[in-house]
Amino acid sequence: MAYTLTEASRATRKDKTTLLRAIRAGRVSAVRDHRGGWLIEPAELHRVYPLGDAGAVVRDAPCAHCEGLRARLDDAQATIADLRRRLDSETEERRRLTAVLADQRPASRRWWPWRGR
Repeated sequence: MAYTLTEASRATRKDKTTLLRAIRAGRVSAVRDHRGGWLIEPAELHRVYPLGDAGAVVRDAPCAHCEGLRARLDDAQATIADLRRRLDSETEERRRLTAVLADQRPASRRWWPWRGR
């Protein structure tokens, strides 16, 4: 059963204008009923505005699959941190090399090359 805009507002504890802006921006899909009001499917609404306490129970339930994903996420975050550290150190090294290379300018040319030879 689809929510009306008022029911959706109560379900998500968001203002009706906030939901209407989300509909008009295309973040939440909704259809108009025969009277011109908005009808929003609950799954679509809670995709953008998750349920507060009811959704937390499902997310907090430990499972073997979740633990494996958490371990992979931790490994990925450690790899990202290591790569960022390496990139920062390479950037410092590049700055030093660029400073050395930038110092090797060609000899300045004279304004009047036909004079002073």
